[in-house]
Amino acid sequence: MKRILLALFAFTLPATAKPLQVFILAGQSNMQGHAKVSTFEHVGMDPSTKPMLDEMLGADGQPKVCERVWISSIGCADTEQTGKLTAGFGASQNGPKIGPEFTFGLHMQKFTDAPILLIKTSWGGKSLNTDFRPPSAGPYVFNETQLATLKKQGKDIAAIKAAKEKETGVYYRLMIEHVKKVLADIKRVVPSYDASQGYELAGFAWFQGWNDMVDQGTYPNRDKPGGYDAYTTVMADFIRDVRKDLNAPELPFVIGVMGVGGPTSEYGPDQQRYKSTHQNIRDAMAAPAQLPEFKGNVAAVLTENYWDRELKAARAKEETIKQQVKKLAKDGKMKPAEERALSDKMRMEGLTERERLALEKGVSNAEYHYLGSAKILGGIGKGLAEAMAGLKGFAKKSK
Repeated sequence: MKRILLALFAFTLPATAKPLQVFILAGQSNMQGHAKVSTFEHVGMDPSTKPMLDEMLGADGQPKVCERVWISSIGCADTEQTGKLTAGFGASQNGPKIGPEFTFGLHMQKFTDAPILLIKTSWGGKSLNTDFRPPSAGPYVFNETQLATLKKQGKDIAAIKAAKEKETGVYYRLMIEHVKKVLADIKRVVPSYDASQGYELAGFAWFQGWNDMVDQGTYPNRDKPGGYDAYTTVMADFIRDVRKDLNAPELPFVIGVMGVGGPTSEYGPDQQRYKSTHQNIRDAMAAPAQLPEFKGNVAAVLTENYWDRELKAARAKEETIKQQVKKLAKDGKMKPAEERALSDKMRMEGLTERERLALEKGVSNAEYHYLGSAKILGGIGKGLAEAMAGLKGFAKKSK
């Protein structure tokens, strides 16, 4: 009888809960994400990404709600957003939208049976050189070219320096403060969390770069080799400081390298003037992953690999048609209604049905926001998750 009771007792004991896996996602507008849910359909138009769409949608055909992944997000809306991961945690303007967080969470849960918490801190239009500047990088230093230009323009250099000092590091601090706030009361975001199970700071994904890329003042030699070396230096400081401030010295770190426009080797004639600048910032962003101190715990993901070539080609044809329409409308002194009719006619004649459908279903924002394409941003989120899993030595679970 005693053996039977012991056996029954052992049978009813709950399995040891695995620690909550916490991933931090940070960056600027492309980490926010500007891909409207209306572009999901386009993901399924490509046989190579149709499986990703199948994982993005539930049995009811609506965006999937993850039962094992929760999120706290600031920066995408006026107030903090929390809940089980689904679509709608991208930028709030004209939503619902997704950023990389959606497919990051969907695919990360393939690599672990543990519950997952995503802490997302992302704000549009922010730089690493100023807004996210980490403490150990020191103060922002104006270079000689900047100072000479300001002096020539008759600007108040002292006032500009004071304003820059006030701006420096603000979003780095907000990021760290929010992560600590969430970790101090996880149950607020994950109602089922049991403190006895604990949590693990499992990884950090960074997706930023546009504001630094276009900042000619901070990077006066950006079109020359080494023109963005300062970005690499500050990025390395950022990784060290995040690990120090969160007391996670070996925190796996994945850098999403800017890839708007696709591989620079495929740039057309109209993009050649940007080629060296774009490639230089990409090289500088990826460089920290090659530093000996970060070997095995920092990885770079080339987001250019997820750029949609079909959309790019269709957009180029559409832009040519627009320019032709403008010229004809101007020469013919057309009224707005006549110009619209001509545009519709030339678009029907100049684009294939497939191209028109791809543009209609696949684009919801500007090129610098990866066209607001769920196919592109979905691929990026998946790529970040796979790189993170690789750093952690996770093997994909069998279905």
